[in-house]
Amino acid sequence: QVQLVESGGGLVQPGESLRLSCAASGFTFSNYAMSWYRQTPGKERELVATISSTDGSRGYADSVKGRFTISRDNSKNTLYLQMNNLNPRDTAAYYCSPPRVLVRLWEGDYWGQGTQVTVSS
Repeated sequence: QVQLVESGGGLVQPGESLRLSCAASGFTFSNYAMSWYRQTPGKERELVATISSTDGSRGYADSVKGRFTISRDNSKNTLYLQMNNLNPRDTAAYYCSPPRVLVRLWEGDYWGQGTQVTVSS
């Protein structure tokens, strides 16, 4: 059974940093690309960053490029998102996931509980 547990969110001021973590289980973590998504109420979930399973190549949404860094530790089945220079537009619930097409095959429309990031002065 796939399980994704996000943590590390909180309330910060603009310009500050946070590091999110995602503990994954129920699948062979090292075999799959992993992504971070975020969602605000009333909006579609947005893909924020992706890291490959093999060569560590990364991709980012334009809105976070240069400020966020995705990384992974396959020995710990854990995904990370380092978020620097946060601004109020980054306020959202953040979720991690392996490829959605696989999650839907394994578990249906499963998401972890997410971790809330609030950026406010």
